[in-house]
Amino acid sequence: MPLTPFRLAAFGALPTAATLLLAAAPAAAHGIVGDRFFPATLVTDDPAVADELTLPQVDVSRTADEPPATQVDLSGEWSKRLTSNFGVSLDGAWTDLKTPDGRVSGFQNLGTTFKYQLLANAPHELMVSVGLEAEWGGTGAERVGAERTTTLTPTLYFGKGASELPASLWWAKPFALTGVIGYAVPLAHEPRSLESGFAVEYSFRYLSSHVRDIGLPAFVNQLTPVVEVQLETLIDDRAPSTGTINPGVIWSGKRVQFAVEAMAPINRASGRSVGAVFQVHWFLDDMFPHGIGRPIW
Repeated sequence: MPLTPFRLAAFGALPTAATLLLAAAPAAAHGIVGDRFFPATLVTDDPAVADELTLPQVDVSRTADEPPATQVDLSGEWSKRLTSNFGVSLDGAWTDLKTPDGRVSGFQNLGTTFKYQLLANAPHELMVSVGLEAEWGGTGAERVGAERTTTLTPTLYFGKGASELPASLWWAKPFALTGVIGYAVPLAHEPRSLESGFAVEYSFRYLSSHVRDIGLPAFVNQLTPVVEVQLETLIDDRAPSTGTINPGVIWSGKRVQFAVEAMAPINRASGRSVGAVFQVHWFLDDMFPHGIGRPIW
């Protein structure tokens, strides 16, 4: 689960999702629904409610300022299940900005996310969750861009596997799509924004275990190539949308996951050059299944 706040306003879909919940499968640890495993993505949030820890995540990029600054973000996030379907996450980040005029650093605002898993449909490899993300204004340093205003974002998360494709397209069944849609609402007279993102994934683990074993090495069978896209669009504002396209790869083990992606800005307003992000993600529910890795209730 990555740290850039992705928010949303899709609560109009809740009645339909609640109806589907009647046929839902029980919640499973870290993004497993049926035969499908949704790995934790880096800049968009996956739909799972789980006990996990992202530490560290390192982002390196060049800002859109004139002249541009080199920005390094070191962040972490802890996700804890309160029940099997409801959890809370706490996140924070430290930013270092290097400009031609000098260097500044400081913490970004603290964040809290409440997430409830509405649906885990195993036959269709479908997972849907809703949540509320809060960025607490004034808890970070303005010198590194932390806002003074608290922002609340109702959020929709989803994940869908491609298992229902016909047998002739067996090679495409390992594909999956996850994403978020959000509507960020600052608690002050500041612009609201639509924040969205999605990830297209191809799971070699799924290919070898549930489709066809083509004899790939064990290391390759634990890889998930991925392309993530994140976008932010200000509402009632003529400013262009900003965002990045992030191709990369995720290696998932039993207890830990490593991932790396490039970050290509979609336009000049999004940045000046291709950056990079690296993440180490720990599956606490597998590491401590009878302790801190289990739901409280």
